[in-house]
Amino acid sequence: MMDSSEAIYNGLKDAGIDFIVSVPCVNLSKILDMLNEDDEITHIPVTREEEGIGICAGAYLGGKKTAILMQNSGLGNSINALKSLTELYNFPLLMIMSHRGTDGENIVGQVPMGQSTPRLLEAMNFKFFKPDTPEAAYEDIKLSWNLSEEEGLPVSILLEIKYW
Repeated sequence: MMDSSEAIYNGLKDAGIDFIVSVPCVNLSKILDMLNEDDEITHIPVTREEEGIGICAGAYLGGKKTAILMQNSGLGNSINALKSLTELYNFPLLMIMSHRGTDGENIVGQVPMGQSTPRLLEAMNFKFFKPDTPEAAYEDIKLSWNLSEEEGLPVSILLEIKYW
């Protein structure tokens, strides 16, 4: 049985993701540490999600397979970039989100966006997965990147706190 952070990291590696941007997130910190030590993956920390999406678009044009790691609260910050950049120009992007505001959340301010996140993704016609085991997350990451490339649209993995 895989550790959840190892499952995400291994899924990224096995999907061939070689360029990742991230916005700081305590729930993803172990994965971020693993990425920082991997010489085969370029990891760029950013301050805002929409900045990261633009950087990923450029990296994709340069031949990279891209992903962004962030909290779901940043989805609201990045809707315009997702729709007017990635969708308009058919850039694939794997979005791995710490899904705050779900069962087990201890910060009440996270709950409204936590409840809205799946509905926002559905409204944008972006597919997403909600794995409930590390093994499922590993498989979903590989599937998601392939799906994102085929459709030319972002695909998300929502990691709920109760499972991670």
